[in-house]
Amino acid sequence: MAEKLAELHLADLHALAAELGVERFRMLRRDELVREIEAKRGSGDVERPSPGDRPAPAAAAPAAEPEGGDAAIPAPERERELLETDETEEIEGVLEVTPQRYGFLRVRGLEADPEDVYVSASQIRRCQLRTGDRVGGPVRAARRGERHRALVHVDRVNGAEPRSVDRPEFERLTPIVPTRRLTLDGDPADVLTRAVDLLTPVALGQRVLVEAAPRSGRTTLLRGLARAIAVASDVEVTVLLIDERPEEATAWREEVAEAEIASATADLAPIEQSRLAELALGRVRRRAEEGRDAVLIVDSLSRLAVASGDAATVKRLFGSGRELAEEGAGSVTVIATVVEGAEDEGAAEQAVATTESSLIRLDPSLAAAGIFPALRAGECRISNEDELRGPDELAAVRRLRSLLADLDPAESASLIRERIEGSRTNAELLRDLS
Repeated sequence: MAEKLAELHLADLHALAAELGVERFRMLRRDELVREIEAKRGSGDVERPSPGDRPAPAAAAPAAEPEGGDAAIPAPERERELLETDETEEIEGVLEVTPQRYGFLRVRGLEADPEDVYVSASQIRRCQLRTGDRVGGPVRAARRGERHRALVHVDRVNGAEPRSVDRPEFERLTPIVPTRRLTLDGDPADVLTRAVDLLTPVALGQRVLVEAAPRSGRTTLLRGLARAIAVASDVEVTVLLIDERPEEATAWREEVAEAEIASATADLAPIEQSRLAELALGRVRRRAEEGRDAVLIVDSLSRLAVASGDAATVKRLFGSGRELAEEGAGSVTVIATVVEGAEDEGAAEQAVATTESSLIRLDPSLAAAGIFPALRAGECRISNEDELRGPDELAAVRRLRSLLADLDPAESASLIRERIEGSRTNAELLRDLS
């Protein structure tokens, strides 16, 4: 079947250029690439192999996949994407690349699903795809011996045409001090979230560590933060729940519909819980590379340390929180809990200690006594506060802290609540302290 070169997908042009020996073809613009191929072939038309001409793949043992993959995956060197005659439908999903280098598009959130779409290793290699990319294109039905539908070719990567060069890499981008503050006091009645905004304001690119014990109100706090951020800003919020009860994931989806929930429930094997955490991290990193601001809320780092068996995994995830200096780049904000008395025996907290931009400490004894907000105000702290507050606000906050310094935790919490309930916004509260 003949097709005009100009009508071919960029990935197909790259494949043809590679076959014809076009030098540095990935560095060429589309029109330059077409001219080089025409020069090599001496014609503006190219014959694409028909499905019947496709060489039979070498037999391969079933590949090990997290949720069970295709019965046989061709050896990578034999993989070639050809024009398909099967009936197709357009699909988009978030890519997860497996250790074997093929991948799957997760089409219903970030969790594995039988409707997920297989992506070949050659497609991933040709388009330089990464875990967390949002990929779209035509998908064909599974054939005999296959467990999954398959992506025919890549049309879109993160909402744009695929590009195999000049993609920013998260690890190579420059982190800077966060300065873009998020509004958290939009709901006058949310005392806990307003208290956090008062004592430790949240900015894009921060690493916010929440130290909590069971029944200290950490879920209430995280949901309040997620709602406030999602409603008040153009920021994509992802909530990662590790080893959580299934009904908790349902409650999250009902109460914070604006957020993307990635739930590694307690019935999943530890390797599956770690896999989902890696995919969620990849997703927010890709968003930042593409110039978006992403917030990742994690409950909890302690359970992730147990699931992964390696505190370095926790350190990498939490350390990904950063504001990026490059023009066109975005940010990743990580808000994560460590839980007192968890099975990791404090490994997660030790791994991230001193790397946080902001520390919030919850008090289970205050929560048990019905005293809210159940915060240890004197033990909450924030770095680079002068970058987030104007001089007048900073002076007012310091006056507030001086009032709280001589009080015990219960008296301090009661004073904060009284001040919050007596004002519609935190700005109004602080003006009254001037």
